[in-house]
Amino acid sequence: MLSPLHRNRYVAVLAVALVAVACGSKATRVTRIDPETTIDLSGFWNDTDSRMVADEMINDAASFPWARRFMQANGGKLPAVIFGSVRNRTTEHIAVNTFLRDMEAAFLRSGLARVVADRDQREQVREEREDQQQNASTETRARMRNELGADFIVVGEITSIEDVDGGREVIYYQVDLNLTDLESNERVWIGQKRIKKFVERSRTRR
Repeated sequence: MLSPLHRNRYVAVLAVALVAVACGSKATRVTRIDPETTIDLSGFWNDTDSRMVADEMINDAASFPWARRFMQANGGKLPAVIFGSVRNRTTEHIAVNTFLRDMEAAFLRSGLARVVADRDQREQVREEREDQQQNASTETRARMRNELGADFIVVGEITSIEDVDGGREVIYYQVDLNLTDLESNERVWIGQKRIKKFVERSRTRR
């Protein structure tokens, strides 16, 4: 049994500990928002930049005559495009694969070209096709050696420049893409998109 003095001290210490825990913990609040909503928290590259650049790049690619010329030379057949590497040469993490998927979706929506699966995706498709040869019926199995070959490849890079003065920062992004004829190595489209952001950051740290 604790003496009344020790019991009072124990209760006081416990109360202080509970108050400290209560003050130190903060409830997490989550709000679901429309994925198309533009929200800039850090000022760095985000999902809005990815979608915007992809759409504008495709619009620019459509203004060049490469697709029309290809169709004229091939009986109206749509060109097939594959996406190669887009290098992130900025100082921050950029989800390049997300940007590539945005580009693929923009190409397909435009009706400008067909899109061929990239190297990693092709390996998965080939494994499935080989499995079908052993396990699927003759009527439903996918045929071997019937892949769509790409006519053009997209490659490029994303670069950035940061200018910082105190709590103010200007972030400049430049996305450079080019489309090359796989047979002739001729570049048929060169696209460039620039994004410039002015960010004011609070110097107060809590």
